[in-house]
Amino acid sequence: MKLWGGRFQKTTDSLVEDFHSSISFDQRLYKQDIRGSIAHATMLGKVGVISVEEAKQIVLGLNQILDEIEQGKVEFDVAAEDIHMNVEQLLTAKIGAVGKKLHTARSRNDQVAVDIRMYLKDEIMEIQALLKELVETLLGLAEQHTHTVMPGYTHMQRAQPITLAHHLMAYAQMFIRDIERLTDCYKRTDVMPLGSGALAGTTFPLDREYTAELLGFAQVSDNTLDAVSDRDFAVEFCADASLIMMHLSRFCEEVILWATGEFAFIDLDDAYSTGSSIMPQKKNPDVAELIRGKTGRVYGNLMGLLTMLKGLPMAYNKDMQEDKEALFNAIDTVKGCLLVFRPMIATMSIRKENMAKAARGGFTNATDVADYLAKKGVPFREAHEIVGKAVFYCLQQEKSLEELTLDEYKQLSPVFEEDIYAAIGVEYCAAARKVRGGPAPEAVKQAITRTRERLGSL
Repeated sequence: MKLWGGRFQKTTDSLVEDFHSSISFDQRLYKQDIRGSIAHATMLGKVGVISVEEAKQIVLGLNQILDEIEQGKVEFDVAAEDIHMNVEQLLTAKIGAVGKKLHTARSRNDQVAVDIRMYLKDEIMEIQALLKELVETLLGLAEQHTHTVMPGYTHMQRAQPITLAHHLMAYAQMFIRDIERLTDCYKRTDVMPLGSGALAGTTFPLDREYTAELLGFAQVSDNTLDAVSDRDFAVEFCADASLIMMHLSRFCEEVILWATGEFAFIDLDDAYSTGSSIMPQKKNPDVAELIRGKTGRVYGNLMGLLTMLKGLPMAYNKDMQEDKEALFNAIDTVKGCLLVFRPMIATMSIRKENMAKAARGGFTNATDVADYLAKKGVPFREAHEIVGKAVFYCLQQEKSLEELTLDEYKQLSPVFEEDIYAAIGVEYCAAARKVRGGPAPEAVKQAITRTRERLGSL
């Protein structure tokens, strides 16, 4: 008989059993469910709702069940619907009628809420650890390439000379923000809902603060209706996960481009590439492409949660069972992508000469010519027009700005002198941008130091 079956005269249809059951995916919550139940039983014994001896029996039985699950000795029952009722059923079978007292002053509504929060707290910390490793890898690569010149792009057109270190540090900033967002999400996840019951609390004299202390929660929920129906923290995590995946996907897009023959900025390690079944010359960036593709999966999980929640009245509704697969999939996808992305980046070979050659093309130093004129007193808008004409002239003559003679420069403006050539070498152009956050080697080194300090404080 179902643990809730007293009011029913017929058994559940077999199709409904399968449709209704969540044990196939919520079984991963077994540790959290058992931890929560141990804390609940301990608290019930402390306040005298059950005897201390009964609490000890329940705790002992739950710990034994935990060991058996981890040893692979437990087969979960679909008919028991979910991880909560499976554990309770196993407990009653193990210790008898005392096991039936575990659910006193508790509902599956507040039980599942506490399980998900505990689970997500653990996963947030794991994902943050992976992000920190990735940022450290980027910082290490940046330190190696503070003088590696490459073109910076806007609109996918070569724009201005920068350094590879500067480019890598842009992503380091993105991932640092991701870590910080997860810290913020953790704060709102770190709220203990147990004691809220189905929606209206309980008449038993619970010590919710004690339960929160046992489970390591920083706060106790202040409204029982909200506590059982709140999934904001799950939505917030999926939003944060979507941003992580967006950042990974943007980086992967550049890795894919850089690995092409057209760019030839990098060579991916064979361990993070694949071949073609028909074209023997191919070396495909499949890892980067898959991460880029999996980004849509995480976005879908976010939209699924938002859509599921948008029409729900207070308090708990069965629709909310759909939160777990979306949340679990977002967690698994982000972790899986981070695990493979970091070593892919760490092992790629940088083709410095090709990056430098690309930086010298496409008139990336045009702004520096305009700045040269502005520093000599020419209003910038006039300087901009002069350099635009210079670029047009170069295109007609099939020359670069470095190849123009001084006479040709002076035809454009008498302000030009011999020192123009020193001012427009791409290495100088990058090194001269010493503003905080800029691509100059000294500026990047300072940014690396600040980022390490920021990372250490998280």
